[in-house]
Amino acid sequence: MTSTSGAVRAFRPAQLGTLVVIAWSGEHPDDERDMPFLLAYSLGDGDGGPEGVEAAARKLLDDIGLPVGTDYVDAAQAVGLPITLLVEAGQAILTMPHFTAQCAVPREWLAAVRDRGHVYFIFATRAWPEAAPGVPVGEEGLRGFVGDEDMLSTAAHCLLPVRQLRG
Repeated sequence: MTSTSGAVRAFRPAQLGTLVVIAWSGEHPDDERDMPFLLAYSLGDGDGGPEGVEAAARKLLDDIGLPVGTDYVDAAQAVGLPITLLVEAGQAILTMPHFTAQCAVPREWLAAVRDRGHVYFIFATRAWPEAAPGVPVGEEGLRGFVGDEDMLSTAAHCLLPVRQLRG
């Protein structure tokens, strides 16, 4: 007889539910220049609800080698990190195992990307059901979510180089 308790379970994208990506920029406290940010989060509608989403997000991040916590990974220095960001025609296209997500980006964000060449990417393991596509996310709501210490300490952080198509 074989026991399956404690067995490693494979990640399934349905566990995350709806994955949303949003972009904004803001002044970086170290150098007072705009930093482009990109946030990926689930609406919490995956298998198992918000608690299942958190476990699934942690599994995905662990599988791809992106640690959860407040330290960031510099993807330009990380060998084999399977995340890419393409910026083209006013869109950010994030590609990682199991997902490709796209979002429109503001002009200020594009200017910050041109200035820095990378984006500060946050993958939240905590669901944010209030920030559904088509529902405006106000500055106060965004600040409340991304400024929450519990959210930040349970998210993955990455400096992600930006690729652009060459014409």
